[in-house]
Amino acid sequence: MDVTQLAAVDATRAARVLDEVRAARLAGQPAPAAPRRVIEQSWERMLRSGVDPDHDFRSGLLSREEVQRRREASALRHVLPVLREGLLAAADVAHHIMVVADEEGRVLWREGSAPVLRRADGLGFELGADWREDVVGTNGVGTPAVVRRPVQVFAAEHFVRSQAGWTCAGAPLTDPRDGRLLGVVDVSGPLETMHPATLAWVDSVAKLAEARLREMHVESLERLRAVAAPVLARLDGRALVVDADGWTAAVSGMPYTRRVALPKSLSPGPMRLPALGPCSVEPLAGGWLLRAAGGDPAPRGASRIVLDLRQARRWSVEVSGGAGSWTRELTPRHAELLCLLAVHRTGRSASALAGDLFGDPARTVTVRAEMSRVRRYLGAFLEHRPYRFAEDTEVEVLLPDDPRDLLPYSTAPAVGGLRTSAAMP
Repeated sequence: MDVTQLAAVDATRAARVLDEVRAARLAGQPAPAAPRRVIEQSWERMLRSGVDPDHDFRSGLLSREEVQRRREASALRHVLPVLREGLLAAADVAHHIMVVADEEGRVLWREGSAPVLRRADGLGFELGADWREDVVGTNGVGTPAVVRRPVQVFAAEHFVRSQAGWTCAGAPLTDPRDGRLLGVVDVSGPLETMHPATLAWVDSVAKLAEARLREMHVESLERLRAVAAPVLARLDGRALVVDADGWTAAVSGMPYTRRVALPKSLSPGPMRLPALGPCSVEPLAGGWLLRAAGGDPAPRGASRIVLDLRQARRWSVEVSGGAGSWTRELTPRHAELLCLLAVHRTGRSASALAGDLFGDPARTVTVRAEMSRVRRYLGAFLEHRPYRFAEDTEVEVLLPDDPRDLLPYSTAPAVGGLRTSAAMP
């Protein structure tokens, strides 16, 4: 039985047939038709894991703060414009909603038809909800995440009875750098909105989103290559510069290697890597410098950081170390954080920084998320618990001529205080 074709002609009849198929399978009796293979396999997983087909189960919703933290940490935030442009306009007209969940099945974004959003609330299909397959049964979010391919789930193909009035089409979104599952994008709506082309539509938009992630990765490697060029020019022997995932941006004195296997936790210092053998590891903006042992040692010297806050919206940090120097432009939030850490060389806790930035010490989740991003490029020069610059790092702050022009767009209470004081280094 081709349920999608039948549903396109007569959704009511298709739903009735599927309900009979589901009931027969759950009772262990012969079914009037065979379910689709992807659905049958999902039902088998549900029966083995003990999901109740007649009563839905709702695990605790994530707090609003935790949803926001996950949004900020997810690479999916970068492709939301692609997903919205490709899905939302048509979804709203067709009485659908677009749902984006993370790799753990937690709903992080949910947009579309207002009446359908209200109906989704009744199913527990809301922000922060857990829609893993082994929690809520066969569905358009959890099942694509398990099988790692697009899946449409129609009517009683949903394992849990309360979802049988819905149709869902979901596609997984994977990280092009390592194939890791980032999450699932799903288009869902009431039963009568089902269309056989919906799955292909969602899959096509998901592929566009993944293409955008690939473009972003290429762009990041190009930025890292620009940082690496002057550094490698000053070094002898075998060396290469890679991003945080081991993708090569530039090499010197050795054949090009597309990717280098890195340990999960990489830190500056001596190490042995399959691609180089014994080597030294040093941080660069957006990646790592890997130098094979045996050549002339890299020149050493005290690390120096120059935080340039002189120009509005053109803030930067320059790092000088043993392997040379590199510069990175800063976002407004990162400029605020580094400015405050330069003032408080003994360190600031997450709650203290939250008070500095927002006047609310409870907003530690946002602070920790931003500091995690700062440490991706300044990790070797920053300590935590509390957050602070490393003791052996010299820090210089370049300020605007008029103190009132310090980070002029910032509304952080602590920055406002700095504009009227002489407390800057």
